[in-house]
Amino acid sequence: MTDIPTGRCWELLPAGIRDQVDGYVLQDARLQAIRIAFEAGRARGLGLHDAQLLVHDRYLHHGDRVARTPESPLDLESLAARATGAVGRVVAIEAVWDGDTVHDWFVNLLAVTADPAGEQPLATIYRSTAARHFGDEDPGPRHPAAAAADRAGRALAAHLAVPFHFASPDTPDDEAPRLRP
Repeated sequence: MTDIPTGRCWELLPAGIRDQVDGYVLQDARLQAIRIAFEAGRARGLGLHDAQLLVHDRYLHHGDRVARTPESPLDLESLAARATGAVGRVVAIEAVWDGDTVHDWFVNLLAVTADPAGEQPLATIYRSTAARHFGDEDPGPRHPAAAAADRAGRALAAHLAVPFHFASPDTPDDEAPRLRP
């Protein structure tokens, strides 16, 4: 990390790189923007933390112009429509942990299918998705994404009359045993 002010970091980047960083920011592609700023700025003294701060500053600069990736709907009607559109017969609903450096831990809700065997992504539930889903309601002691996935997944499974599987609802674990019908 350096002590270069964020504004000075921006000035150190060539105009073409600044345009590319802003393009990624406007597409809500934070990691790509950080990578470009870091790789192009490294020889000019910018560290990874500087690139992260610079991209954060660009998000603030662009504000509402950033085309945020829409969050998945968690209402029963939307999830049922996605599940019934799956290729194959839905035999279970499964919640699976995943994580990354932008969102921390999150849960993927999947329709497990047979004939052909596979899975259909139904929703990705981030902390922010869970907050929107619960509103002012307290999600309880679990990670909010797990609580939302458990509630939505159980409701969908009951609606479709199939089992629901969530191997590790209380602890984020992206290596928890998966359902294999």
